[in-house]
Amino acid sequence: MKRILLSLFCATLFMSCKPDDLIDNNPPLPPGNEEQEVEESFFYEQCLYSPGDYGSKNWRIPALLALPDGSLLAVNDKRKYNETDLPEDIDIVARISNDKGRTWSEPITIIEGRGYKQGYGDAALVLTASGDVVCAFVGGNGLWASTQNDPQYSYICRSSDGGRTWSTPIDITKQLWGDEAVHQAGRNYKASFFGSGNGLRLTRGPHAGRIMFVAAMCRKNANVLDNFVVYSDDEGQTWQVSDKAFSKGDEAKLVELVDGRVLMSVRRTGARGYNISNDGGQSWGTQGYWTEINANACNGDIIRYSAVDKGDEQNILLHSIPNSLNRENVSIFVSYDEGDTWQDPVSLFAGPSVYSSLTILSDGTIGAYVEKNPGGACELWYMNFSFKWLLEQQGN
Repeated sequence: MKRILLSLFCATLFMSCKPDDLIDNNPPLPPGNEEQEVEESFFYEQCLYSPGDYGSKNWRIPALLALPDGSLLAVNDKRKYNETDLPEDIDIVARISNDKGRTWSEPITIIEGRGYKQGYGDAALVLTASGDVVCAFVGGNGLWASTQNDPQYSYICRSSDGGRTWSTPIDITKQLWGDEAVHQAGRNYKASFFGSGNGLRLTRGPHAGRIMFVAAMCRKNANVLDNFVVYSDDEGQTWQVSDKAFSKGDEAKLVELVDGRVLMSVRRTGARGYNISNDGGQSWGTQGYWTEINANACNGDIIRYSAVDKGDEQNILLHSIPNSLNRENVSIFVSYDEGDTWQDPVSLFAGPSVYSSLTILSDGTIGAYVEKNPGGACELWYMNFSFKWLLEQQGN
């Protein structure tokens, strides 16, 4: 079938998208009703931010979440003065779309940086059972320089109106690591940050409703990261920390398997790391490695694909990550056996590209939020495509 490519912006890979270009009064939509949209083969993309937009030098760290009312929430770092991580002065901002990503609101500030060591970043999002959005992020000192007296802080805030307004952040740093950590193991660490993008809410078994993020914690006596799950059984009011899930890990993501187990995918150079929990993320098995995903040490997302028009979930997992040992060619790997094996990936952008986030829209199509950096600095692109398009690209 002929591939339909819908693109509103950036006639070449190197063209900057200016703020005035970001909303089109007559944007093209996938044809037909919801059922037809799921079956139609299409790919659409739009640049949401380029360097210089809204007075910011750079943009990074995408997180994308589809909400129950059909809207989309796109969250990311606004790196105002340079491309560097914390402790630089960084804001976390959101944009909202009510038409499947064809038009977007102006940026909404979730939390504003106030100077060096007073910035924030690396947001991760999860939808609670009651419909609130919980956002986990960090702020203050940089990861490697963090100490108990001058830490990189971990925060939680929430929105009850689809991302339009946000609560005052709550500092949960002392619960995660340091002398007062709730888990004994956390007392051996000097810093922590969340794997940005998607968190996870469990829907099966005795822990249904539990929300969770993965923290990468830095050991006290070495710049080595280990992964723990930070979870809540009361929609984010209180938090617990799991046993160690992965040694010598980094940014990591979670997906719930159909039998209720939790699968973690872990950033590393070469074969992607993974582990599985049988008890809702509290304890973990033996860490393993996916040789089919031989990738750069980079952050990506892992989610379940649901064909919502058919009223059921399928044993299909989608994983976004650069299909390269360099930071380029962000692609979608597909698993039809709950992550045991991964099929040939489909490229979303063959050029220089880094982090990505995935979500499933209300019509069953797939949304991706991807960092492209063809000119060195980072552009953030929203992509929307059908599962049928993905299957066709696998066959090419």
